[in-house]
Amino acid sequence: MTTSYVPGPAAGAEVQKKEGERWTLVMTRELRHPPALVWQALTDPKQLAAWAPFDADRNLGSVGTATLTTLSPQGPMPFEAKVTRAEPNKALEHTWAGNDLRWELQARGAGTHLTLWINIDKRYISWGAAGWHICFEVLERLLDGKPVGRLAGPDAMKVDGWQRLTTDYAKQMGL
Repeated sequence: MTTSYVPGPAAGAEVQKKEGERWTLVMTRELRHPPALVWQALTDPKQLAAWAPFDADRNLGSVGTATLTTLSPQGPMPFEAKVTRAEPNKALEHTWAGNDLRWELQARGAGTHLTLWINIDKRYISWGAAGWHICFEVLERLLDGKPVGRLAGPDAMKVDGWQRLTTDYAKQMGL
């Protein structure tokens, strides 16, 4: 694994819904990998531990409860989550730390168009965009077979380029 990761430019994020204190952040990425591989990365606990901002105590590919443990400066923070939709290679919906997440996978040629909708406190929307941006790039490298190691939660904020991403996303979203 390498520690020389620097995130690419801020792109693929928008605020779709602004309701009170909770806004809906939409992140999109074009991945070079087929939906079946992306689905595994979204649901398999071992793969999630390599790129996502949480660990899962079970495979998320079926409806039901799970524990998703968030990385935080204070240590691991477990949250009960509920998977409410699991359509292999197409859609995954679940809760995490009081947020609703919806993932959609669409085949595009040999790759996948991945979309994530997540509701976030509006005060942290640009941080959320920057964090998921980094997670998606780490996911892409993992799927490429060139893992850089998980860079989520507090570790994401230490990445060279974190401040640039949060500032650029804030400008793009008119904050």
